[in-house]
Amino acid sequence: MKIELVPLLQLQRDLYSIPRGQERFRTYLKTIINADGSDLEVPPLAVINPMGKDHIAGILDVLLAIEADAVAARAISEVIDQFENVSGQFKLGLAVVDDQMGGWTNRYTSEFSFRFETQQSLKRGWLSGVLWTSEVPSAQKVREAVLTTLYRTAYIQRNGFAHTLEEMLKQEEYAMGMAGCTQFECDVNDIAHNREVIAPYLLSQDYPTILGCLFGDRAAHALGYQPLGLSDRAGLSLALYCSQSKNRAS
Repeated sequence: MKIELVPLLQLQRDLYSIPRGQERFRTYLKTIINADGSDLEVPPLAVINPMGKDHIAGILDVLLAIEADAVAARAISEVIDQFENVSGQFKLGLAVVDDQMGGWTNRYTSEFSFRFETQQSLKRGWLSGVLWTSEVPSAQKVREAVLTTLYRTAYIQRNGFAHTLEEMLKQEEYAMGMAGCTQFECDVNDIAHNREVIAPYLLSQDYPTILGCLFGDRAAHALGYQPLGLSDRAGLSLALYCSQSKNRAS
């Protein structure tokens, strides 16, 4: 698998330098769509909020100050040799996605898509390193965004796309574990409870059920789905816990 980093942060910052309005939106469309209007030119930017408020520009200023594109490039160079036997050639760009202010992005459905609905992006030969406006920007966040994307893509290239909850959990356990993700919000009691609740649904392909299992009751309530009695990000926390446990055992 070959990866080419495409720096996109300054491009995003320049967009938010344009006053909110039609000029900014037209510039955005011209940036992301190819010349004949038949497809996306820069797919990672299709998920940003073109009419976002000043907080996005502030986050981009921080990311530019820490040279986040260079951080991403170093992360790629450190692991790229691991993917010599994985098929595919992709471009990767960082995108700041606004899940904090405005109705452009729903965090739960968008994150689900970034993790499990990447078919079109892979066909176009693009990967996205997603950074969220609700999270404090840092070099570590950039590294995790890039590395989870790379390992997730390698897993998909080897195993195909996940369809059941169990397959999704295995994919994310691998991607987060290999990327060295450390964020973990559930205690051991939560993990045991979540594992028990999720177990009957492992073979499910029902979107509301899967989303509720992955993201917990808060997400289910927000989207009008049936809550199952799960803590925030229950399934993803379980997958991360399993990956960390395996790493400690090895």
